[in-house]
Amino acid sequence: MASQRGESLNTAAPRRKGLDKSHYLYIAVIAAVILGAVVGLLFPEVGKSLKPLGDGFIKLIKMMIAPIIFCTIVLGIGSIAKAATVGKVGGLALAYFVVMSTFALAIGLVVGNLIHPGEGLKLTPYDPNKKAATDSTVDFLLGIIPSDVPVLPTLLAAILVGFALQKMGPQGAPILKAIGHGQALVFRILIMIMWLAPVGAFGAIAAVVGATGFQAIVSMFTLMIAFYITCALFIVVILGGILQVVSGVNIFKLMKYLAREYLLIFSTSSSEAALPRLIAKMEHLGVSKPVVGVTVPTGYSFNLDGTAIYLTMASLFVANAMGTPLDLGAQISLLIFMIIASKGAAGVTGAGLATLAAGLQAHKPELLGGVGMIVGIDRFMSEARALTNFTGNAVATILIGTWVKEIDGGQVTRVLSGELPFDEQTMIAGHGELAPKEEGAKAAASA
Repeated sequence: MASQRGESLNTAAPRRKGLDKSHYLYIAVIAAVILGAVVGLLFPEVGKSLKPLGDGFIKLIKMMIAPIIFCTIVLGIGSIAKAATVGKVGGLALAYFVVMSTFALAIGLVVGNLIHPGEGLKLTPYDPNKKAATDSTVDFLLGIIPSDVPVLPTLLAAILVGFALQKMGPQGAPILKAIGHGQALVFRILIMIMWLAPVGAFGAIAAVVGATGFQAIVSMFTLMIAFYITCALFIVVILGGILQVVSGVNIFKLMKYLAREYLLIFSTSSSEAALPRLIAKMEHLGVSKPVVGVTVPTGYSFNLDGTAIYLTMASLFVANAMGTPLDLGAQISLLIFMIIASKGAAGVTGAGLATLAAGLQAHKPELLGGVGMIVGIDRFMSEARALTNFTGNAVATILIGTWVKEIDGGQVTRVLSGELPFDEQTMIAGHGELAPKEEGAKAAASA
């Protein structure tokens, strides 16, 4: 018992420290959004003058788009090749993830076209060639931030490099490893930038509310509520329906079984925190270890249903808010782009926002000015994204196990009925045994 308690304390200490940092940022963003809205409502002219704060933060995000897209797509192609070599399980998992991610993106577009979020705000379009009416100090500070790199050429180059490295075989391994180190550096810079999110959110919200009044607040709340409802319906109706038909498992019983993981995700706004527990619980549920070992890590990189819904709904929100709604052709091309680029939104704070900015920049650069509104409410929607992503991966693991006949149906029934509860002490005692698997899964999740 002593060793278990000591090991539990040792593993809990660093995790608690990480949670504290995340909570500080979360609280700071909420406070900044509220303060920005108050300033915009009470002092409209002051709010408008704070626009450079939001613009500067968006420029920093834009600066990171090209390296994020390049690194994640190159490494993502490598991950796809690796998963595909694991036989039937890997092939089924990849096919399912592509279909479900595309379906989730399409649902976001459908809901966005039904509710028209952001309509009527008519914000000023972003013009990168137009100088803002600011003083020389603001111009100088904004000029320090590097200009963005075109997204679509970067995407094409990344795809070509990825497949070329595949053809190189073992000779390409050192290059892939170097790109992996580069990705870690890029994401570290992005995380540093995200600590400026409260400043960017304050300036952006104050400027938008100052220009449009209370309507901006109503529009943002409409988007958040619609997003939460969409995610809930996606989990219960779509994922729940597929799970019931294919495996005969009730989605509500599965969610009850994963209740502690949901609480952990809700407190951290990230499904990464519950990854090792998902591996342990899926194995306890009756899915074979090989299926869990392939499906869960791959799903954390490629099966981001909540993020997919968020990306398309947020894109339509920004387009409507800027008074330039996307036509059907632009929406379809945006969907295709997001299918590829969304693989870079896995497991890293701010990567989803960067992917959103990348999609808008690739299709309509003038829409980038509206991303400032999303900065303010992005954190409010992160819990729904994380919970949906996590549930999607849990459902996928059961489905893949059913399709390849690597699941014990009797054990599934006993576990979900409460006859065979998950032993938390076993999870703690086997922590060292799960550590290598956790490390590998986290590496895949950030790829």
